[in-house]
Order: sequence, then C-alpha cells, then structure tokens
Amino acid sequence: MKSLLLFAILISPSVAHRLPDHTSNEVILFKNFRLIDGNGGIAVDRAYMLVKNGKIEKIGRGNIPTTGSIVDLGGKAVMPCLISVHTHIGTLRGTSNKSENYTRDNILSQLKKYQAFGVSNILVMGSDRPMLFNRGLRDSSQKGLIPGARIFSAGYGFGAPQGVPPVGFGFDLVYRPVQASQVKREMDSLVKVRPTLVKLWLDDFGGQFKKMPPAIYQTIIREAHRRGLRVAAHVYYLSDARNLVRDSVDIFAHSVRDSIIDDGLIAEMKKRRIQYIPTLSLDEFAFIYAQKPSWINDEFFRASLEPGVYEMITSEKYQNDLKNSPAYARNIKGLETAMKNLKKLFDAGILICMGTDSGAQPVRAQGFSEHLELELMVQAGLSPLQAITAATKNAATLLRIQEQYGTLEPGKNADFMVLDEDPLRDIRNTRKILSVYNGGKKVSSGPLKN
Repeated sequence: MKSLLLFAILISPSVAHRLPDHTSNEVILFKNFRLIDGNGGIAVDRAYMLVKNGKIEKIGRGNIPTTGSIVDLGGKAVMPCLISVHTHIGTLRGTSNKSENYTRDNILSQLKKYQAFGVSNILVMGSDRPMLFNRGLRDSSQKGLIPGARIFSAGYGFGAPQGVPPVGFGFDLVYRPVQASQVKREMDSLVKVRPTLVKLWLDDFGGQFKKMPPAIYQTIIREAHRRGLRVAAHVYYLSDARNLVRDSVDIFAHSVRDSIIDDGLIAEMKKRRIQYIPTLSLDEFAFIYAQKPSWINDEFFRASLEPGVYEMITSEKYQNDLKNSPAYARNIKGLETAMKNLKKLFDAGILICMGTDSGAQPVRAQGFSEHLELELMVQAGLSPLQAITAATKNAATLLRIQEQYGTLEPGKNADFMVLDEDPLRDIRNTRKILSVYNGGKKVSSGPLKN
C-alpha cells in the first residue's frame, strides 16, 4: 500500500460536504405534477416547483409564480433522484471485474448510466484507485463539472490478507493489515484522499476465507474515529454484527443474513444511532438468475448490463451452475433473513438507507439494482413511500449532504425524476422514467431513450 502515498492528495479530511453545482442560470417553472418530495409525507397533486440557478426557490401547491420559462409536466409523478450509498465503479467491464478496467472513460460511462437510471449520487465503498483522486475526477464530479452521478468515495477499504474482499475481483488496492500496529500508518495514508467514510470487510464468504481478527477491526474503528471519520462494515453474521456494535461501528454496509437480529442488539444499535444499508438486491442476484425472474427480458434491465452479461446469465450452463452450487440454498435463505431483519429494524426506528453493491460483479447491474432494491424493500414490508424515503432523504443523511440533496424543498438542488406512473401505487413505476433533471436541467430521458 506504499504506492498509495505517492498518489494521494495531501489535504485534511472532511466529515461533511458543502458542494457547489455547475447549473444553468435559467429561471424555470415546473407545474402540474404529482409531488413526492422525499420527506415521507403524502403526495401533493397539481404541484409546482420554481427553480432558479439550479436550486429550488419555491415548491408546493397554490398560487403559481408567473416568472421564468414554463414546463408543464402533464400530471406526471415527480420524485427526488435516487441516492445509492453502496456501489462500486470502474473495475466492471463486460463480464469481468478487474483492476485494469479502472479508467477515466469507464468511470464516466458508468456515472452516466447511473444518472440515466435516475441515480444522482453514489458512494463507492472502498474499491477506488489513486486515479480518481490525483486527477481530480472525484472532486470534479461533486462540483458538477462532469456529467453523470456525483461520486462520493470511501477511498481504499480495509480487508483481510488473502481474504475478503478477493483480490481477483479488482480489490488489489485494499489495505490488508497483518498486525494492528499497521493500521495507524495506513489510516494516515487513507486520510490524504479525504474519504467520505472508512470501509472494512468482516466476512469469510461462507467459510472460504479467514476473517479479519478483532484486534485489527477494533483498531480500524478507533483510528478512524480519532480522525473524525465514520466506519462502515461489510457484515454477514449476527455474531460479527454484535461485536461491531460493541466496538462502535457507525454503519452496516449489508444486512445480517444468518440469523434474526435480537431485540437487545437492536436497542443498542438505536442507542448508538447506527445506520443500516440492506443491499437486498445483492442477495437476490446471488441466486435469482437460476429462477429466470420476470424482469430478465425487460428492456429496462437489459439496458443496465455490460456487453455479454445478458448472454452469460441467460445461458443454460450459468443458470444450472447457480442452481447446483452448494451456496444456492444458503443464498435464498440469506435473502429471506435479510428481509425479515430489514422490517424489524425499520419498525424499531433504525435509519435505513438504500445501497445495492452494484458494480461489484457483472451480475449486479448498475442502475437497475437500485430500482430492484426499492421493490425488494417493499416486499420486505416497507411501503413504497418508506422505501423511496430510504433511497432519497435517508441516503443523503448518511452521506451528510442532506442540506443540498435527497428531498425536493426550497434551497436544495433541483435533482428529480419525472415518472410516467405513480410509484406510490406500484413501486416498480420508478422504472418508468420519462426524464431526469440535475439542477433543474434535463440530463436524460431515461436509460431506454438515452
């Protein structure tokens, strides 16, 4: 990891973001739409929104301002763009996930894809590379100087030596401390790229690898907190979740999937204000192609895939290999448990934030995963409105960008989607995208017309 020091930018860390946007100076009045503002309240019909310099100046229902150019949205549904707080970019290309795929052009292509699917901000969870920082790509993205979703990054995550995350999946620039004494130096290196948070992996992938020892992850959490940084943990097992809560982790980057979370742990999570990213779609992708899901031939889904992936996942060999895998039953059970835990945690008042792990593997389609995640949240027992709030307001809260993004209200960036049908009636209607706006400027007509 010494090479990271050669590329890092020597700037002090930041735990909050105040981000400018490159937007139009136009004054635009959007009118005649059904408003879902992301705050979790009831939808408002015949709403209007006045946008000036890319920001929302007025929004609601009543006396409509007469200034600015007018866009009549014809009664369609309007909701904030989605925010995905667990993604990976750059290493995915075609049917492979490799470090050599991590190029500027590939990243820009994937950011545009996310935006076409209505995803305006993403958090990359620990798989980025120096090029993102030393060439200013991350910062340019956050300032709106390049097209596509804005990038937030956990920089280089912390994994286990010869363990999770597997190097073969493009995770070759992950810190892998052998001793706790290494962590301080590695955290100092990470701080220089100003990560949004710190990512660690605590898993054995069903017994395939050795886990990170407690002394290591305890030191990671402690050293991150000393530098004002939060820690998000990849987790699978309830026993690990319990230990991480005890050791003051801030965010669970996945669901607990082996057991139902007990009330005592939930109470402790609530006390410590731990945030929870379910990534249900990841667990469904682990087995669902063997069952030929109803959406597998949907053009909305196919538009999200890298070249060659559709042919791979629809092949008889791939589907049979999934079904005959020793992990097949475990993966199905894991999703069932994850969904039960999501509902239990939501009902207890834990902040649920949308993330998917999209882009970590070719089968986890960037853009579509985020819409599938909403559907799975609803299947788990959340209402469509609650799922949307998790994917907008709550996700912005986790990123600490809620002053600018996540909801449609005065003073915030005018990032929104126009949908052909109401997602509160059927959450799958988030896929019926007519247009995507960034700072009041139309940037996409959705993935099918881009």
